[in-house]
Amino acid sequence: MAEREPFRWPVRVYWEDTDAGGVVYHASYLRFLERARTEWLRALGIGQMAFKETTGLAFLVREMQLDFLRAALLDDELTVTVAVKERRAASILFGQTIARADGACLVRANVRVACVDTRRMRAVAIPADLILEPSP
Repeated sequence: MAEREPFRWPVRVYWEDTDAGGVVYHASYLRFLERARTEWLRALGIGQMAFKETTGLAFLVREMQLDFLRAALLDDELTVTVAVKERRAASILFGQTIARADGACLVRANVRVACVDTRRMRAVAIPADLILEPSP
């Protein structure tokens, strides 16, 4: 079986993403990772607001491990990847990267999200009809 390519989402670095020296502020990388996961879901036909409204469920970050390898700078073109590493009954572990256009990997991340009933704020099983399988 051929291995699926990770989902890719382009990001451009703007002033709002940087510190006074034009270096991307560490919290900005979290926004880039989040946007890529949101766009990955959207590419699968799942809008997060519609999902929440119809099911009462949402995906919330449970755990993150980040390895900052290199800095991004103002106006850099970046690519953020998303790959499902593991799916459990109520959570998904994503492997994500952020790379510059020249291919240099800047950030590696493992992000676990939990499926949560938003009324009770408790983890619940991911609906069976939601196809979010690990990449081979």
